[in-house]
Amino acid sequence: MRRVLVLALLALVLPLAAWADTITFTNQFGSINISNTGISSIGSQLLTWGTASAAPGHSLGTLSFTTGALATGTLRYGGTFAGGTTTAADGTSFDVMGIGKWAKNLTGSKTSPVALFTGWFVGPIDWTLTSAPGKKNLTYVLSGDIYGELWNGRFVKGVTTQNIYTVNGQLTQGIGHIRMGSSTVTVPEPGTLGLLGTGLVGIAGIFRRKRIGT
Repeated sequence: MRRVLVLALLALVLPLAAWADTITFTNQFGSINISNTGISSIGSQLLTWGTASAAPGHSLGTLSFTTGALATGTLRYGGTFAGGTTTAADGTSFDVMGIGKWAKNLTGSKTSPVALFTGWFVGPIDWTLTSAPGKKNLTYVLSGDIYGELWNGRFVKGVTTQNIYTVNGQLTQGIGHIRMGSSTVTVPEPGTLGLLGTGLVGIAGIFRRKRIGT
């Protein structure tokens, strides 16, 4: 009975240990191109990265992304865009560049800009209308899972939510801006995994000794 309980606890702890730390970052403004072939963002300003915050009127860097083509629904009323998988970007992207001394200090790089996160969308990307369809300025939420690599070579997974508004509701011209975006990536923690592995070895040894002693 005790063995079953220990194994059950380990099964609960393993996912938490494998993905322990998180990095949250926000972005704003930039330009959005919207069409049936996909949504792309260029020049969105990176406002925060973890505990670092940009001074008023400044930015920490830039954020850009590209989705796949419209998969379901419509541009005006909402639907989904295509995303990739954890092994293939399938034409999507999600990249964060750090600019300035803070980014060089964080990454140890001697040059700027620095690629803080290089990744892409995974799975379907939701495109949700959040304003009345007849309003002059339409607003949407673009949200989905992201996957990629940090500057230090560690692969991470996470989610992003981008609040988007269009200029005079002109989706046919494909013009919009990001009112506010927020993303969080979860970082695997090798130290925790090492401790977990040591614990598993120790428990296995205890079970083995008990079995030999019986």
